[in-house]
Amino acid sequence: MKDGFIEFYDFGVMVVNGKRYTSDLIVFPETVLSGWWRRKGHEVCVEDLKEVFNRTPLPEVLVIGTGYSGLVKVLPEVEKALRERGVKLITQPTSEAYKTFNELLRNGKRVVGAFHLTC
Repeated sequence: MKDGFIEFYDFGVMVVNGKRYTSDLIVFPETVLSGWWRRKGHEVCVEDLKEVFNRTPLPEVLVIGTGYSGLVKVLPEVEKALRERGVKLITQPTSEAYKTFNELLRNGKRVVGAFHLTC
């Protein structure tokens, strides 16, 4: 299995490359940033994605998992900042978002996933 593949997700738990995570995370193809923290818990602002914006090269696609029930909101400033940099944004409840992430990775896209595991 290719690095970065998400093997499992359920409320509060995600397994990436055989490792179990129980806090929000950002999954890059080559590494996982555990303990992803947002300034406001259920909103994503540009500052919350600094690790993504600092990537070289930038991802082609950013998939944001908005939680088990989809309660996380992505602020318009994030959409604008990504659009200006040519990064496609996909937001879905985490149960769908991790599948989208895996599919994009399988298809050779430079993809990053930011996932809220609860709510």
